[in-house]
Amino acid sequence: MRDNMENSNIPETTPAEPVSAFSLMFTAEHVGIITIDVPGEKVNTLKAEFAQQICTILQKAQQYPNLKGLVLISGKSDSFIAGADISMISGCKTAAEASSLAQKGQTVMSQIASFSVPVVAAIHGACLGGGLEIALACHSRVCTLDDKTQLGLPEVQLGLLPGSGGTQRLPRLIGAPKALDMMLTGRSIRAKQALRMGLVDDAVPYSILLQTALERVAKGRKSRPPLPWQARLAGGPLGKSVLFHFVRKQTRTKTHGNYPATEKIIDVVKTGLDQGSGNGYQAEATAFGELVMTPESAALRGLFFASTALKKEKGADAQPLPVRRVGILGGGLMGGGIANVTATKAGLPVRIKDINQEGIRHALKYSWDLLEKKVRRRRLTRNEQQRQMMLISGTTDYSGFAQIDIVVEAVFEDLSLKQSMVAEIEKNAAPRTIFASNTSSLPIHKIAEQASRPEQVIGLHYFSPVDKMPLVEVIPHAGTSAQTISTTVSLAKKQGKTAIVVGDSAGFYVNRILAPYINEAARCLLAGEPIDHIDKALVNFGFPVGPIQLLDEVGIDVGTKIGPILVEAFGERFAAPSGFDAVLKDDRKGRKNGKGFYLYGQKGRAAKQKQVDPAIYRLLNVTPKVQQSEEDIAQRCVMLMLNEAVRCLDEQVIRSARDGDLGAVFGIGFPPFRGGPFRYIDTLGAANAVKTLEQLAQRYGEHFLPCEGLVRRAEQGERFCSDERASEKVSKV
Repeated sequence: MRDNMENSNIPETTPAEPVSAFSLMFTAEHVGIITIDVPGEKVNTLKAEFAQQICTILQKAQQYPNLKGLVLISGKSDSFIAGADISMISGCKTAAEASSLAQKGQTVMSQIASFSVPVVAAIHGACLGGGLEIALACHSRVCTLDDKTQLGLPEVQLGLLPGSGGTQRLPRLIGAPKALDMMLTGRSIRAKQALRMGLVDDAVPYSILLQTALERVAKGRKSRPPLPWQARLAGGPLGKSVLFHFVRKQTRTKTHGNYPATEKIIDVVKTGLDQGSGNGYQAEATAFGELVMTPESAALRGLFFASTALKKEKGADAQPLPVRRVGILGGGLMGGGIANVTATKAGLPVRIKDINQEGIRHALKYSWDLLEKKVRRRRLTRNEQQRQMMLISGTTDYSGFAQIDIVVEAVFEDLSLKQSMVAEIEKNAAPRTIFASNTSSLPIHKIAEQASRPEQVIGLHYFSPVDKMPLVEVIPHAGTSAQTISTTVSLAKKQGKTAIVVGDSAGFYVNRILAPYINEAARCLLAGEPIDHIDKALVNFGFPVGPIQLLDEVGIDVGTKIGPILVEAFGERFAAPSGFDAVLKDDRKGRKNGKGFYLYGQKGRAAKQKQVDPAIYRLLNVTPKVQQSEEDIAQRCVMLMLNEAVRCLDEQVIRSARDGDLGAVFGIGFPPFRGGPFRYIDTLGAANAVKTLEQLAQRYGEHFLPCEGLVRRAEQGERFCSDERASEKVSKV
């Protein structure tokens, strides 16, 4: 194809000019190919200065004699355009400034859409946010069938909406129901699904992407096929009314009114459909500007910057060793989950060792069932399912462990058992093999106490279910080598995890801040507050599930096991309320044995609504009655979590406020729109947080007394997070 092209040397540059991200070539058939390749970046992201560059390149193309059409394609190997540069948005100081940014984007898209000859987007890799908005402005779209190719408008995940015309073009292309679903969830669409829903006009192998796009140009502009009858029905007066009523109700049920972007998306799409696209574009730009200024968006962008920065860190000042094979000790729920993410996410061979074949079969079935779901949803082929399953093998002895680079131990939570596992790995694996313990409570230095190579022993704490929970805590003890830390962090990243390095202290970080939160919910229950009232209070605050339901989900026995360890390490402020042990004595373990705070075994609608087991009140000798408001209950539980998080920072359990925020959001579902415990304290103000804790201490006990670090920051007017790019105050380690 390159032999049929002539380089127009556009645009011309001088040493004083920045190199353009857009270059233009023409084929012998008079088709212009615009290549998007942002200099010095791994992926293409849109920046404010690109508006002029795009305009310039379109003007140059327009001047070419006999121009038949244009193809937009990426110069990057793995992405089309991954979205807009978020720092550009965060640089806006006012809503008007942010609205102006959106209007500039709309103007550029309008120029593409109104181009006199066909413009075709040739998409390979990530086509997200502003990238998809550019593709939507084109007259046609072709994408590759590669797994890397994903199309989406994920702005809602940053508390925003598509600001360059996406809210208006997408509903008209694929229908309002599917467009609203994409924008309100932020989910990405793969090639075949995009083709079925009409988001793209063709999906082809990567090798013929450009050729297919050029052929579409040669066919000229074609009228769009009509929308499916369901979408047309939803576009009528009655259909629209029903659709927007249903979508708004469903969205509020999920968000509890905590995410203003979802309401704005619904409003702006409706405006465009009711009043025409001109009014829709104006409403979109206005709403975009307003959302950029919201504290919810600032918090979500802060998390984005924090997680992006964390991905670039190795965890220690040493290069990680290559990990080619991974061993797992224990085929239970955790072992099976760790094996699954190692094979399916990291693509590494996994060898599971269990004491019997039943454990191995259980672990293999765990992965098979997860992959089977993907096959049924057409997200995975049978061949790919078989290929990934072939990466997982099992043994009842240590055969194959001589080639293992890192072993993840997921056996019963017993110190002597874990110490014996260390000894067996040192005996049966290679001298270089790292031993990583998936303990949730036992000190790593004790697990390494009898090791001959303690520098290769580390903690690697996953959260259940492993395939869904994004966080892992990497826990070195004092003698763990820097290379062991960086290698373990590297493995966690390959498994698709967000890894924070935390101190070898009782409860580590996540469980330590979770325990007082759960204990306070238990105190509310023992004081007579209904279980569903307590849970609803924290769900409305922003947690995915309430604290009592969380105990049922993780296992009441597991959830209460760490309490005595924390009491021994830190004192009575971690003591569970007296009388609460009656739940365990009644053999209530939660969902896993069908007996907990809620009823299980129900089918249909009753199962979805989750009814409290009334027997629990008799067991605890309480008469349920709402006495406190939801706000008061949420405040009691959350303030204890915030107080403990500050202690963890000052005791160097976490390395920074940034890590503390990410750990709480990704580990226990702390409300993302609040940014994490430390950003939330900044929002409240440290002085207000101290005052609230002191008032709670007077009413409910001295376990609410503010810690010294929080009092000091309140007195000095000190913040934890200096700005939304998460350049937080780092505690020296």
